[in-house]
Amino acid sequence: MTWRIGVDSGGTFCDVCLFDDETGRLEIWKVSSTPDDPSRGIAAGVEEGLATVGAKAADVSFLGHGTTVATNALIELKGVKTGLIVTDGFRDLLEIGRQKRPSLYDMTADKPEVLVSRDLRIEVPERLRADGSVEAPLDEAAVRAAIRRLNDAEVKAIAVCFIYGFLNTVHEARVVELIREEFPGVFVSVSHEVAPEFREYERMSTAVVNGYLGPVMQRYIDRLQQRLHDLGLGATPQLTQSNGGVIGFETAARLPVRTVLSGPSTGVVAAQAIGRMAGFPNLITFDVGGTSSDVALLQDGVCKLTGEASVHGYPIKAPMLDIHTVGAGGGSIAYVDSGGLLKVGPRSAGADPGPVCYGRGNTEATVTDANVVLQTLNPVEILGGRMKVRRDLAVEAVQRLADKLGLGLMETAQGILSVLNANMAKAIRVISVQRGHDPRDYALMAFGGAGPLHAARLARELDVARVIVPRTPGTLCALGLLLTDLRADFAVSRLMALAPEALDGVRVGFRSLELQAAEWFESESIGVERQVVSRTVDMRYAGQNYELSVPMPAGEIETASFEALAEGFAAAHMQRFGFIAEGETVQIVTLRVEAAGLVSKAEFNRLPDAGADASAARIGAREVWMPEVGGFTECVVYSRDGLKPGNRIDGPAIVEQMDTTTVILPDMQATVDPYLNLVLEARS
Repeated sequence: MTWRIGVDSGGTFCDVCLFDDETGRLEIWKVSSTPDDPSRGIAAGVEEGLATVGAKAADVSFLGHGTTVATNALIELKGVKTGLIVTDGFRDLLEIGRQKRPSLYDMTADKPEVLVSRDLRIEVPERLRADGSVEAPLDEAAVRAAIRRLNDAEVKAIAVCFIYGFLNTVHEARVVELIREEFPGVFVSVSHEVAPEFREYERMSTAVVNGYLGPVMQRYIDRLQQRLHDLGLGATPQLTQSNGGVIGFETAARLPVRTVLSGPSTGVVAAQAIGRMAGFPNLITFDVGGTSSDVALLQDGVCKLTGEASVHGYPIKAPMLDIHTVGAGGGSIAYVDSGGLLKVGPRSAGADPGPVCYGRGNTEATVTDANVVLQTLNPVEILGGRMKVRRDLAVEAVQRLADKLGLGLMETAQGILSVLNANMAKAIRVISVQRGHDPRDYALMAFGGAGPLHAARLARELDVARVIVPRTPGTLCALGLLLTDLRADFAVSRLMALAPEALDGVRVGFRSLELQAAEWFESESIGVERQVVSRTVDMRYAGQNYELSVPMPAGEIETASFEALAEGFAAAHMQRFGFIAEGETVQIVTLRVEAAGLVSKAEFNRLPDAGADASAARIGAREVWMPEVGGFTECVVYSRDGLKPGNRIDGPAIVEQMDTTTVILPDMQATVDPYLNLVLEARS
């Protein structure tokens, strides 16, 4: 047997997905995360998962890993002491930013903490012009003095960002050489390698974040590599990027900023693959974990990439799937605010102590506790019986909230879910309605440990007709690691009008990026037959502050290519903003190349229809409180493992499995498709 393993390490659970290449056998496993040292939980999950299938680490041909280490270090401000070397006169750019208030009408809102204190931001004389030519040479003596000063300050990382450094790398590259001479061993983050694009503030922020996280990621990767080596793993492990692809550990340690959305990105990758197989190309993905919820929109089976995002208030210019995150998950804590209103999240109970019902000492009610009180979640045990649940403790915690609100126990528990659903619906409207997409044209794919619990009511609120629950929703991000390719992205900013005069500049720019892609293919030992390269162009109307990404036609770049770009930009602008500015100058801003190294992936076979009768999967019944019927109602409980293709279930009903629970509302019907997805629709 040859096993492929995907591991997704989240804030609450570590999910493991194992796939046998020879037989197509798919197994999943979950263990609690270990926030003090995430590598310990990952190694334990891999070891236990292999034991459940009777395999050894030597039988593993691929191990892909998604992590929240970089994200959590940034959110919790647990990076390293970082210095910054900048062009003379631009010391305070990192703090000034775009001079935007985070919340225009909130006079008490705070800006994110600056990651480099002012005394560690050092200016050096040098200057490049807007065309990349040198106006003032680099003062190497000043650079050496700056490096020594940062060494004396005992920084662990140094970021370097010069004005127009993305157009001409000579000054930044020389500073890196000097750092290696004066301060060997310090982590170096240089802007032209991390984010070779225009907009100085965002480029500087990205370089700083990369430096701030670098030693943290390096330490984590070193520990994980040692633990995997001790298990006897022979395969070279890979780590997920924010763009949905995977990279080697060495690259991830050098560019940790590209992993800030490592965890949720592979869930979207898996959703793309499952949606194509099941015949649902237009999807809204709904991934609810213990701490947060991640949503994304897939049109024609593809989730778009974005070149820039703000993570916890810090701008990052790096290729990433267009995923929107809110602090609302199963472990989100419910509370009554100063105005007497019920709120949920973003604070979370995490993995330890976890929700009140886990019996580990937490006393604040969470979303999971509300579900246990309502009995939508099994009030006795979860995780296939591996974890016992204390409903009595959950009742006490929710009752304390109910007393503050002057409501009944069940109304308060349901109120927690209603507030959570409102937060999630708002997140979905951000990536759909606010971008010109009607949610009614999409199916909702629910996954994560808590996604299927809330999907039916969320779909109703959004007027979405169909909900799809994959076979292993609680571990879909881990499964996505078995469905993705090696990927790298390359970009260069070249501001020019979309006109025939720009043809040579575009050709030269793309040729340079394609050479970088070729070097990457060689470094990763990717054969020609597995190489795929695609090109896109970021475009805007002259004077606009934001760009839209448009595919560049394949083949030689000719005048017809520009005509196709103009048409693509017009269509994208109409989709996003609802109008086209006829006669306005269209500008090319950034050229991008995406390189993919195709790898063999887990494949799933279409299964024969077994008929509508689902009675063989019935494992019992329990009373569940549902506002749709005004109180408790008996729900038949089914085991997901016992369901076969073609089986139908009429609501109200509950479907339980090791990694999640699916709620089917009274007026809904669920059908099992040929790939064992559960499809929920209004009962006809």
